[in-house]
Amino acid sequence: MKIVTIVGSIRKESLNMQLALTIQERYKDQFEMDILDIKALPFYDQDEENDPPQSVLEFKKRVADADAVLIITPEYNWSISGVLKNAIDWLSRVDKVMAGKPVTLAGVAGGPMGTIRAQLHLRQILTGLQVNMMPPAGNEVSIGFANQKFASGRLSDEPTLTFLDGVVNKFVDFVHSSK
Repeated sequence: MKIVTIVGSIRKESLNMQLALTIQERYKDQFEMDILDIKALPFYDQDEENDPPQSVLEFKKRVADADAVLIITPEYNWSISGVLKNAIDWLSRVDKVMAGKPVTLAGVAGGPMGTIRAQLHLRQILTGLQVNMMPPAGNEVSIGFANQKFASGRLSDEPTLTFLDGVVNKFVDFVHSSK
């Protein structure tokens, strides 16, 4: 199974990217995970949507070729980042490569609520893409107080890792049942 991951932060020391790398390494025996680079995408431009730049074509192909999508979002001003919204806008137009894809969400933030508000907003946005969202009940990976839960560039908090194991296993089952 192949999962593409879109990380909504382009910061060098992004904890959201560190979560993606943790998942990629921790579950490498369960699935192949491809972390996409959204930094290289130009601003969405409707004038170019029918003949997009090569970076957009490659980005959309990698999503189209995947079995599922994991979106890891930071929270800025109670919402998702502009770079993540830009990536989603490219994915939502013309060939709509995310339609029907199994999708789940995660996020990391320093505050007590993690990225729950950004994830709620992201769920609203994804509804328009007609994706197959994993139900949220008990599956919200919204890691709060993040500075206390990461060490050496990876998620290290054992209770959080145990919770993540459960959610990842449910997502793998969800992807298999979506076929």
